[in-house]
Amino acid sequence: MARAALGWGVRDLAEKAGVAANTISRFENGADALGETLAKVERVLIDAGLEFISENGGGDGIRFRRRRNERGNSDDPV
Repeated sequence: MARAALGWGVRDLAEKAGVAANTISRFENGADALGETLAKVERVLIDAGLEFISENGGGDGIRFRRRRNERGNSDDPV
C-alpha cells in the first residue's frame, strides 16, 4: 500500500532501499523480514513523505506528511 501510494513498483522501492526486489515481494506477501531490512524500507518511505499511522480502531495505515509553513500551520502534503 505504501509504495503504491507513491506510484512506485517493487523494483523502485527495492532500489531505493538497497534490498532485492524479491525481498520486497516476499514481505508484501506476508513473509517475515529482518529488522535491518524493515528499517531500510521504512526510512525510504518516510523520506519520500509518508507517515505511518498506528492502529486507532481502524487498523494501521499511512498518509502523506504535511509540511509546516512559516507560522507552523499545516500546508499541502509533502
